Amino acid sequence: MIEDKNQQRTNLGTLGEFGLIEHLTANIEITQPSTLKGIGDDAAVLDFKDKKVVVSTDLLVEGVHFDLAYMPLKHLGYKAVVVNLSDIAAMNAKPTQITVSLAVSNRFPVEALDELYEGIKLAAKIYKVDIVGGDTTSSQKGLIISVTAIGEADAEDLVYRNGAGATDLLVVTGDVGAAYMGLQVLEREKQVFQVNPNNQPDLDAYNYLIERQLKPEARTDVRGMLKELGVTPTAMIDVSDGLSSEIIHICKQSGVGCNLYEEKIPADPQLINTCEEFNIDITTVAINGGEDYELLFTIKMEDFDKIKGNPNFTVIGHTTQESEGIHLITRANTKIPLKSRGWNALQENE
Repeated sequence: MIEDKNQQRTNLGTLGEFGLIEHLTANIEITQPSTLKGIGDDAAVLDFKDKKVVVSTDLLVEGVHFDLAYMPLKHLGYKAVVVNLSDIAAMNAKPTQITVSLAVSNRFPVEALDELYEGIKLAAKIYKVDIVGGDTTSSQKGLIISVTAIGEADAEDLVYRNGAGATDLLVVTGDVGAAYMGLQVLEREKQVFQVNPNNQPDLDAYNYLIERQLKPEARTDVRGMLKELGVTPTAMIDVSDGLSSEIIHICKQSGVGCNLYEEKIPADPQLINTCEEFNIDITTVAINGGEDYELLFTIKMEDFDKIKGNPNFTVIGHTTQESEGIHLITRANTKIPLKSRGWNALQENE
């Protein structure tokens, strides 16, 4: 839902595809030494010399990944970039460039895409990545955004999902579950608005949760922290589809089992209060929620002393022999098989 707000509405057809590209990318600056040529030719030219290059692509589709009833376009542009940079961070690499492609219907004026690009450019500036290309085309309905992120790393610094050993510690950054509950609050307020459009929501009690949903941040800072501490993770993944799903990915690809301790899972106080209000089990939200964009990684047992007491990291469990399976250890000390109930975009609505 895009509000007019009495602003000028320039039809996309007045600019045409090439005019639109020139309009949206006119003030993009290049800051990375590895960017030899950005937008304006048939392809970008990048020079990474002796570095390894990592590439990740994400697609965001209106009605599947976002709802413009409560997702401001500037926030959407910002988030579209961040979710891709998170994948680069999960490789323990430094993001350097992005490409941005849009499929857009004629219900969007040029001014709406300007807002979207404000968010894209802001994220690029904050995370110090160059926008070096992309594509625009028409869509029969709705908005589709595809961002490709490129990063660099030394070969010895790269971390994959398959490197965990059978006696490693399982660590997560930040807290989990907040983004999912932010979405529940926004969905509730949308329904209230549809019944009574004059209702003005008071969202102060949920500001952290809503920010985690509408304006997440990628943990590109973790790479530097770990390097400073002298810790190289054995396996790593970002928490985009839910903590349980990500733990299972690492375990299956590394050929290990795991014990996740319910009492150790980090949750923000605002999440705890809101789960009580919605009468939802907090652990269910924390392990299945998704879209937290924190990093989940394993480290060798001997590295524990290097990270203990660090407020950025929480040890939430440990790996085991594969034959022991993947389990959640509850607060009552009951062992439950961990299931993958995270986000699945291809699952039919029940």
